[in-house]
Amino acid sequence: MKFSEIEESRWPELQPFVDTCLLPVTGLSGAENPWQAAAALERLRDVMDAIEIPFRGRIVAYPAVQYGSEETAAALGPLVHNLKKAGFRYVVAASAALRLDGLTEADLTIGPGEDGVLPDAERIRGEIRRLWNA
Repeated sequence: MKFSEIEESRWPELQPFVDTCLLPVTGLSGAENPWQAAAALERLRDVMDAIEIPFRGRIVAYPAVQYGSEETAAALGPLVHNLKKAGFRYVVAASAALRLDGLTEADLTIGPGEDGVLPDAERIRGEIRRLWNA
């Protein structure tokens, strides 16, 4: 579910069920050509789909943080804190480009491993289920 799909009047009834925020992190540097930026967004979309589609109704995708590096992504802790303050029990940060290990405030980070390979959709779903069942 996208943040823009939720009307103000429906939020109080949805909030108990929609307890997880998806924070996408694109990881653009500004040095990308237009087609490279488009490709980065497409890769992020694929990661987001692996999270949003199977868990529709429990996860809300927020606007992406578009520009940054692994170092600046680690500084997104105050943003994660504010999302939790807004009522989300869990925050899942996801990137197709950046390792988000430094973003310790997030309940779960999803991104490429040390080898640069993204986890497959089944592994992503398993990690989210483990988060909720912990």
